[in-house]
Amino acid sequence: MANFRTHITASTLFGAGYAALGQVWGLPLDSCLVAGGICSLAGILPDLDSDEGIPLRETVAFSAAVAPMLMIERFRELGMSAECMVLAGAAIYLTIRFGVAEVFKRYTVHRGMWHSLPAAVTLCLLTFLACSSADMTIRWYKAIAALLGFVVHLSLDEIYSVQVRRGRLRLKRSFGTALKLWGPNPWSNVSTYAKLLLVAFLAFEDPYVMHNIRQWRLDTEEGQQQMVQKLYEQSQRLWR
Repeated sequence: MANFRTHITASTLFGAGYAALGQVWGLPLDSCLVAGGICSLAGILPDLDSDEGIPLRETVAFSAAVAPMLMIERFRELGMSAECMVLAGAAIYLTIRFGVAEVFKRYTVHRGMWHSLPAAVTLCLLTFLACSSADMTIRWYKAIAALLGFVVHLSLDEIYSVQVRRGRLRLKRSFGTALKLWGPNPWSNVSTYAKLLLVAFLAFEDPYVMHNIRQWRLDTEEGQQQMVQKLYEQSQRLWR
């Protein structure tokens, strides 16, 4: 089985290549660097289902620190003040650091459905939701970076499940447990695909919801400006 260092090294290299590809496509440098970082982080996320040790500890720590930063643009679109952004970021950090980690410890098994292709797509859509932007190209570019890093991890797990001994191929028992569409537990399969459908629905609706929020903010600001202008005009009449 590939270890933590192998996974983070491979996903980081793929992330660097993906960032370079974004530059070739003419995308902004900062967006390319963020996407490369997302790919690198996603390369260790499948190990959230590890019960203990370095993979779980480091993965949770990285995720808890990065997630609030990815949400900054969404915080701005929601019209949050700097203080509210700090509070929201702290809440997200604590939720992931302690809440999400505890959920994975209690309700997942290593190489379960979190190690699967539907889980990779779910992470991709969650990244799409987190990285809010009016530019859909950049938004999907970052989301696909998460998918790439996750799949790199799954692929390495499968590759390391194949051994060559004395010129013969030997498949370990773990072969086929990473790059899979479903597992042996029916309830886990149903739960995984239900989560995928829910996140897909939220991702599909999000651009329309955020458009309405932006429009509402513009209308509110315009109404406030008109009210201030009327109050100013009335005060001018009173002093004449």
